[in-house]
Amino acid sequence: MSNRPRTAVIIPCYNEEAAIATVVEDFKKTLPQASVYVFDNNSQDNTSKVASKAGAIVKFVKLAGKGNVVRRMFADVDADIYIMVDGDATYDAASASGMVQKLIDEDLDMVVGCRAEESTDNENYRPGHRLGNKLLTGSVQRIFDGNFTDMLSGYRVFSRRFVKSFTADSYGFETETELSVHALEMRLPYGEVSTPYSERPEGSVSKLSTYKDGVKILRMIFRLYSTEKPREFWGIIGAVLELVALILIIPLLIEFTQIHLVPKIPTFVFAVSLAICGFLSITIGIVLRTVTQGRREAKHMKYLSIPSIRGLLQSDK
Repeated sequence: MSNRPRTAVIIPCYNEEAAIATVVEDFKKTLPQASVYVFDNNSQDNTSKVASKAGAIVKFVKLAGKGNVVRRMFADVDADIYIMVDGDATYDAASASGMVQKLIDEDLDMVVGCRAEESTDNENYRPGHRLGNKLLTGSVQRIFDGNFTDMLSGYRVFSRRFVKSFTADSYGFETETELSVHALEMRLPYGEVSTPYSERPEGSVSKLSTYKDGVKILRMIFRLYSTEKPREFWGIIGAVLELVALILIIPLLIEFTQIHLVPKIPTFVFAVSLAICGFLSITIGIVLRTVTQGRREAKHMKYLSIPSIRGLLQSDK
């Protein structure tokens, strides 16, 4: 039995009747050995029929939202290399071979297809989207010590190790943020490849809302910061509370040394309460840090139980 890596192209879709046939056909042409899956997320048009006619394996996901679709794709598809791409025909299928080769050659767990700057002058990647991407990517870089240049790209190649150790919790377009943070917090090797980014074909409409989805992504970053780095998160809150308490209580102590009375009892009680809350916040962060470490170790054990791509290739020789 051959141990050659099995490759799967996984495509989340919602109302992409106008584009999905092109996506399926292009990836089947670029990666003829790969199985192409289309996960239809309650489309109101003929996305599933068109995808099936083009040669894709079609599956259905009832829970709305890209994050829910990613969760199902990662659970249902069995492969060694996963290529995730949007079904709107904006990403370059020809880049997939190079991305897969980079994953194999450098023994990586994720390769991100970064939308090339020279190819982003179109309506689909508007200046607002571009600016928001840079701001959100920069936030993740600072908080989680990452080095991504296009964190919100929907074009990625994963190893089986990555996919099967990823606990998808997001619901919508914030799933790319969660994928990126998973790589950073698990300290998984990742890389980037610059890829062309095209206009949507006529009849295909973007489902991304610049402000609404931007807020969701920002909330996801905030939540991941609190769960993945609880000691720092709660430590900052505790330090702020302690500082405010100190600012309030110092004048009272000065006045107390002068008149030997506490002139503002309510302020004193409030300051002491803030100090106690600050101490509790720091304590919570220390306790949750232990919980996070245990959860991360469990994911790492799952990761280690799966052979690497390089290991599969070597055993096939």
